Amino acid sequence: MMIDRETQVVDCRCGGGLGKGGGLAQRGTLSEAGRAEVVAIAMSPGQRHITKPVCEITYGMRKENIQVSVLVLYSGTGIPESGMRTGSFVLSPVEVAQIEMHKLAVIHLGNIKDHVVRKTREILSQANIPAIVVSQIPVDFEDFAEAGIKTRLVMPRDENILTKGIVMDMISGVTRGDSCPRDKLNLIIKYVKTTLDQLEDHKGVA
Repeated sequence: MMIDRETQVVDCRCGGGLGKGGGLAQRGTLSEAGRAEVVAIAMSPGQRHITKPVCEITYGMRKENIQVSVLVLYSGTGIPESGMRTGSFVLSPVEVAQIEMHKLAVIHLGNIKDHVVRKTREILSQANIPAIVVSQIPVDFEDFAEAGIKTRLVMPRDENILTKGIVMDMISGVTRGDSCPRDKLNLIIKYVKTTLDQLEDHKGVA
């Protein structure tokens, strides 16, 4: 539970924290907020997938009265699979349903551009949701569009579109295992608020 300007009750864990994961729940768990507004998606914790910044990002958003759930994916690490040059990544139907309960996804990824793009594509090919991508390595709208991912500013050709969801914005320079820089956290909050406002305006027009 977090009590500040607005009380937020979060159903926090069905598993214990995992070492360097910053106390985040183990893989395959959803910490669900009172309202299904934003879901922060973290890769399954491990040696390379240190999830520490996710806790700071979600806490920062909650301080701004944004209702945030946290989904720690069951998969996301392992041996190479087809469609991924290195590493494996799979979403379960339950995870897709959990993501789509929300209005907006904040996807936390790492420092390999190929993985950032492909994991984003895998999530958004199954989950019909707008997303903000937070990563260590810089990526841009063109990188996503070239991979068949719909984005707010650059669209693939119709025949090349591979996703249901859409990338609305991205923030780079957030390192796994390190604290999230204050300026990056402010940017994440700004993009989340702006996107939620846009979604609400669009809903009103519709």
